[in-house]
Amino acid sequence: MESAASIRSLYRHFLSGVAKKSLNAFYYACSYAKANYSGFMNVTAGMALKLIPEKLQTQPVFLCIDDTMASKFGKKFEDVSKLFDHAAHNGSNYLNGRCFVSVMACVPVWNKGRIHYLSVPLGCRMWQKKEFKLEPAASMIRHVMPVFHEKKNVIILCDSWYVKKNLVSIIDGYENLDLIGNARSDSVIYDLPPQRTGKKGRPASHGKRLSIQDDFMLSDEKIGEHYMTVRRVLTNIFGKREVLAYVTSPEKGSGSRRLFFSTVFPEQLQVLCAWQEKTPLNQTGSSRMQYIPLLLYAFRWPIEVSHCEQKTFRSLCSYMVRSRKGIETLVNLINIAHCAMKILPYQDKAFFKYQTESVQEFRFALSEQIRQQVFYVIFMEKVETGIKSNALINALKQLIQKQGHYL
Repeated sequence: MESAASIRSLYRHFLSGVAKKSLNAFYYACSYAKANYSGFMNVTAGMALKLIPEKLQTQPVFLCIDDTMASKFGKKFEDVSKLFDHAAHNGSNYLNGRCFVSVMACVPVWNKGRIHYLSVPLGCRMWQKKEFKLEPAASMIRHVMPVFHEKKNVIILCDSWYVKKNLVSIIDGYENLDLIGNARSDSVIYDLPPQRTGKKGRPASHGKRLSIQDDFMLSDEKIGEHYMTVRRVLTNIFGKREVLAYVTSPEKGSGSRRLFFSTVFPEQLQVLCAWQEKTPLNQTGSSRMQYIPLLLYAFRWPIEVSHCEQKTFRSLCSYMVRSRKGIETLVNLINIAHCAMKILPYQDKAFFKYQTESVQEFRFALSEQIRQQVFYVIFMEKVETGIKSNALINALKQLIQKQGHYL
């Protein structure tokens, strides 16, 4: 369907024509059905991994983490509360509603001879104030990681809100899992410990404390839109593990600086830079290979686009279910519908041309075919006699084949 403003609207325009159940049955299914929507994540992830061509199996895959707000005017929804939203456009930084934490997978596919990363949202959880946002994010990562056990490089991409010990500690439990994330500019970072001198006493656990303003010298030329620099450091967030600290700035002499951490090193990656669709990753020469982990952080942006698409075109925030379980089930079903629009053109050759089209164009074309087929089925059920049925069936088959649809 092109839109589903509510379960009632979806029932009135679609479900009532294809199902014999009442409207209340669908409300009941969302809130009380025993279906485990957490299992949908693994199924979707498995389908996405099967889309990776053989020649791209060594390329890294990404798990993006982010959250989005759903504004609600009513107060009878379960767990609704006042939330801070830095992107709110209502004249205030606070809104009445809920926060959903979501995970998205990005897998490499071919697109016009270039490596294109297809973004597939896996699932989301409603955040409750009694817990940190890190907890539902960590839970979803642990739940889906068994599907990625054969991949060499699985990289979590997240912003500064999630670069904390509660989430970072997950990567220690999986050999193929790493993290690249934005961090607070005032994060405490140290130089590597000095070499041992052989003298008595406990050796230093780390070097001097570093400042991103004074101890990081930016590159002579811009890489993309920023000047960059990198060095190996230690930080309390990652404990004794050495990580790469990247510092970027839009201006060489002045301007604000941003800090990024990466637990994966360039020599651990097998990235086909020359075939990448995105710049400046495909312009990286031998002198810039050290910046590859930071350039991969750009693949986090599709999760922001996905939230915008689902809110605008999938009625993500228009739910009219009150219970927490019902809302989570409905939101994850909307998420699955969005996934189908992204995956189907790569699975079925009949929809191959929509790989380069927008999700909205494909959704419109698919909804038109669904409406026509539903009309044909209902029409055939209303035919009175078998003689009329045979004649109409033959005529409809010819019409369907001519239009290139399937019955």
